Amino acid sequence: MAELLADVTMVVHFLALLYIGLGGFLAWRWRRSIYVHVFFAAWGVIVNVLPLPCPLTALEDWFRGMQGLGPLPGGFNEYYIYDSIIPRPLLPVVAVGAVVLLVVSYVGVWKRWRTSPVQQSGSSASPSA
Repeated sequence: MAELLADVTMVVHFLALLYIGLGGFLAWRWRRSIYVHVFFAAWGVIVNVLPLPCPLTALEDWFRGMQGLGPLPGGFNEYYIYDSIIPRPLLPVVAVGAVVLLVVSYVGVWKRWRTSPVQQSGSSASPSA
């Protein structure tokens, strides 16, 4: 059971990373999702800049411990992403690309919010006869 839970945690972690990178675009359609995305994006930056543990990595390590395994060597990114999915020399380019995606998504949110019609309470548009 611990192996399954570790695997599920790993999948959720990958989904969280995708959401951190691309979730701002969801707010183009669903405005209120931007508040959740800001939290995820801030958390993603914080755990990569400061020496704070990611709760998903800690959870996966706990499930691995239940199996008699040690923690992920080097953490989630080091174990699953660096050199496996993204070659290490490209990491700075990918990091800049991720920031650009985030900025583009938020500029898009701002532009859509700025140009979308504001609903006025109490007024109703009735067609002219």
